[in-house]
Formats: sequence, structure tokens, C-alpha cells
Amino acid sequence: METDKTTLNDLAIFNAEEDFSVFSYIDCTLTSNGREQLRRNLASPLNGMEAILNIQNTIRLIDQKNAQWPKRISNGTIMVIERFYGTVIDALPKQVSQLDAFTYKLFHSPDYSLMKYSGIHCFDFIKGMKEILSLFVVEDCPAPLQQLLLKVKKLTSIENLAVVERFEKAADVPVPQQLQFAQFARFNYKNKMLELLDIYSQLDAWWGMGVAMKKYQLVFPEFVDSKEPFMEVKGLYHLLLFSAVPYDISLNRKGNFLFLTGANMAGKSTFIKSVGISVFLAHTGMGVPAKEMQLSVFDGLLSNINVMDNISKGESYFFNEVQRIKATINKVNDGKKWLILIDELFKGTNVQDAMKCSLAVIEGFLKIKNSLFILSTHLYEIGDALKVHTNIHFNYFETTAEDGQLSFSYQLKDGISNDRLGYLILKREGVVKMLEEL
Repeated sequence: METDKTTLNDLAIFNAEEDFSVFSYIDCTLTSNGREQLRRNLASPLNGMEAILNIQNTIRLIDQKNAQWPKRISNGTIMVIERFYGTVIDALPKQVSQLDAFTYKLFHSPDYSLMKYSGIHCFDFIKGMKEILSLFVVEDCPAPLQQLLLKVKKLTSIENLAVVERFEKAADVPVPQQLQFAQFARFNYKNKMLELLDIYSQLDAWWGMGVAMKKYQLVFPEFVDSKEPFMEVKGLYHLLLFSAVPYDISLNRKGNFLFLTGANMAGKSTFIKSVGISVFLAHTGMGVPAKEMQLSVFDGLLSNINVMDNISKGESYFFNEVQRIKATINKVNDGKKWLILIDELFKGTNVQDAMKCSLAVIEGFLKIKNSLFILSTHLYEIGDALKVHTNIHFNYFETTAEDGQLSFSYQLKDGISNDRLGYLILKREGVVKMLEEL
């Protein structure tokens, strides 16, 4: 699924403030390499139903073996092995005798200690990879997992690694054999070991995705092979909110445009981001924050939420809004299935201008039947002119005011909002009084 950096930022998939990002929230990996692989997985949402279902099935199978996942491979083990290959060490004979081990310890004490210590971690890592291999000797192993396991089998089926099969722990191996194993790993097995480390990082990323699904009670979405775009979601909520109010949403070719209104703080932006995050995660093979979700495979996802001006280029906020809309039109005009999310269109110009521009853009997008659109706005007045179109839904978030206090239900309702609460908020926050007392 095609997307871009702006959309990833809008949906907080990755964030400069890492603690408040989808990536950091679902990161349950065991190693730093696994974490970076998870980042790469999220940065490359999948294309096509087969690829998505393969990853779903891979995560399912790995999660079934969660309790048996080898604990001997730790982040420390990975780090020791990587440093092992970056350190200059004096070599031993190819066949290490008891005397060789003694003299190496006597005349190369620092190298002896490093070889023994690193060799133990290499032993544990190879042993752990072989344990993973034995875990997944099952029929109908998903293709992505099977491909990696075949590589693991090839890379570890080497006579020089037979010591790993013969002993349960590295400490049980006689010292000469420990040193011989470590020497082989250091000087003759480097490229294969680094390849195994890469494979484990992907396994760890998938393992972490399964753990995150269970931890946050996410569910696998059901993809339907459809030439037309649609989504049916029940109990959708924003992944990063602890007490989020769930939504139900239904969009398809006959009603492919959601026109969303409501006051500031009523929940429009949260709703739009909830939809975007869920569709995005679905296309990585991950579970989604909802009770259930059915959807078509989308070719692309674009958002227009946090547009910024560019002082260095002399570009205004409105100019960049226009450029973003222009880029979106160029994309969705290709006949493919897109999900387009727009929050508060044309905030960078006066109301009359914004109404005229918004109406033109919305009526243009309504001609595109093979994509889904969600657009929020404060320009309630343009809603009446759009009611002539049969493929548009009108929804709003209601706000009530009593004794100057605002109440937000965060419930999605049918219709167009007529809330105009800006002055009330200004008054409630004491700004009006402060101005009067100047």
C-alpha cells in the first residue's frame, strides 16, 4: 500500500516524540535489531491480499508458540556477537588442543577471555535458532516464515556447528572445543552469522507484533477480495488513547464520502486518525484496535491533517494546503483504491474563500467512485449544497453546553452539526474577562 512521509507523520506512526507513536506503542520486541526491523516493517505496508494474509498467518503461528520461544537469545547476546566481529583477535590453530588452549590463555589472556565469552554467546544464539527451527516443523507453514526457516536450516547444517547439537550448554563443552568453536565463528562463519542475525531480527519483529496484539487486545481484520473499496468496522478506537470511545463506520462505493462536522475538541481529528491508523496497521499484517473489521485491500492511503507553512521557502499555510490537495488529486485519479483523510480543509484562508475552495474540492472528489474519503470541516454551511449527491454521508460529533460547561459525547451521529462554541470556549477560559479588564 502506497503512502508517504506526511501521512506517516499525520497518523503518528513514527514520531519525533517517540513515546507517543504507534511504533513505540506496539514495540514488544526482545532485541534492538528486532525493534529496527519492526520499524522497517511499519515503514513498508504490504501490497496485495496474499502478502497481508501470509503475515497474519505468520504472526498467528509464532504467537501460538510464544511460551516455547527460546529465552537463550537476548539483546545482550546479539550485541556481544556483533562486537565480536568488530574486534581484532589473535587466531588459534584450526584444531585446538589442550596445550594450545593453555598457551593461548597464558600468552593471549585478553583474547582468550574474549573468545570464551563471545563463543558462549555464539553457542547460545545458534542453539536458539535451532530451537526456533524445531518449533515450526508444521504443515502449512506460512510462506514468509517457511522461507526464513529454510535459510536457517541451511546456515546451521554445518559440521563445525555440530558441537551445538552435542551439548545443551556452552559451559559443558571442553575448553579446547569452546575455543575452536569460537574461532570458527569468528574467522570462518562471519557472513553466515550476520545473515542469521538479520533473520532473527525479522522473527523477533513478528514475535513482538503478536505480543502487542495480545497485550492491547487487537484483532486481525478480515480482508475481502473486492474490486471496489469498502470498510465495515465495529468498535473502532484510537490505539494511543487509554479510554477511547468506540465508533462504527461503514463506507463503500455507493457511499464513499464521509462529510464530518462538529465543534473543536468534539473528536473529529481523533476519529479520522483512528480510521487511518487501523487501515494502515491492517496493511502491515498487524491486528487493529476494533471489535471487528472488514475491508478491501487499498492501493494507497494519504492524509491532509497537519499541514505546515514553510518560512524558508516563503510558502504560506494555504499554499501548502493547495499543494497537498493537488498532489492528492494526481494520486487518486489513477483508478486505484485509495483512502483519503482530510482534517479541516483550507484553514489558511478567510471563511468565504475557504467555503468556495472546499466546495470545489469536495464536489470534485465526489466524482471519484473508486476511493474512500473522510473530510472534516467547520464550514457547516456548505453541507446543504452537497446533499444533492447520493454517495455522501453526513456525520457529526455533538457538543452540549450547560452553565457555560461543555460536554463531549464523542459519539458519531447522523447529520450536520450546528454547534458554534468558539466564543463560549473563549469565555469559559476567562479570556473575555481578561480582555474586558485591560
